[in-house]
Parts: sequence; C-alpha cells; structure tokens
Amino acid sequence: TLDRQPAAAMRWSAGDLPAVYLCLSPVDFRKGMRSLAVLVESYLQQDPFAESLFVFCNRQRTSIKILYWQRNGFCLWQKRLEKERFFWPKQDSQVVMTLAGQQLDWLLDGYDIARLKPHKTLQYSSIL
Repeated sequence: TLDRQPAAAMRWSAGDLPAVYLCLSPVDFRKGMRSLAVLVESYLQQDPFAESLFVFCNRQRTSIKILYWQRNGFCLWQKRLEKERFFWPKQDSQVVMTLAGQQLDWLLDGYDIARLKPHKTLQYSSIL
C-alpha cells in the first residue's frame, strides 16, 4: 500500500506497488494535482481515487509526475532530469499503458522499457 514513512514514499519498492498507469501523451506540467486528477478520470478513463499510480511526462521528456490518492488527499511526486531524457513509450492507438512495478523502476532509472519486454509467447498446435 501507499501508507509509508515520508522518506520511503519518495520511491516505491517494485513488489509493493499498486496498479501503475502511464499516460502516453505528453502533459502540460503547469497542471497540478486537481488538473491531473481530472485528466485521469476524463482522458485516461480511470478512477483517480483507486489505489493506483498515474504517471505523466512533459513534452521534452525531462520530467515525470506521479499522482496517487492516499486516504484523504492526492499526493504528487515529481522527478526532473538535469541532462538526460526519459525513454517514453510511443503513443499508438492507446492513451494509457499499464506497467508492472519493476517497469516503473526501470523507467525512473532511465531504461527504455519497450526494449526490456520478453519475446512473444508462441503457441503451436503441431510440428507438421
């Protein structure tokens, strides 16, 4: 859950994460908690009060904001890179992407999560 000590809330352990939703479109980072919560409900079609993390990136891919609801209010976590850019998945027909906790950690650490996916599972019915 997200009930933790203040220092631990700055970075989550991958095993303890609730659902993680990545907004694939860049977001205007002048938006605060309330505006991001409205985006979660209207654009991502998700419940902003659910036990979930909602991850947003700016157009330059230099900053990430993570919004979540904790018992009685919204919390907003932000990371800004000084020199690099985040590897952000490209938007196709989807507006939101679900991530595993480990993938969020990789994204925050600078990995390209699209290239860390395993090979597709193949299903055959016969060798002949």
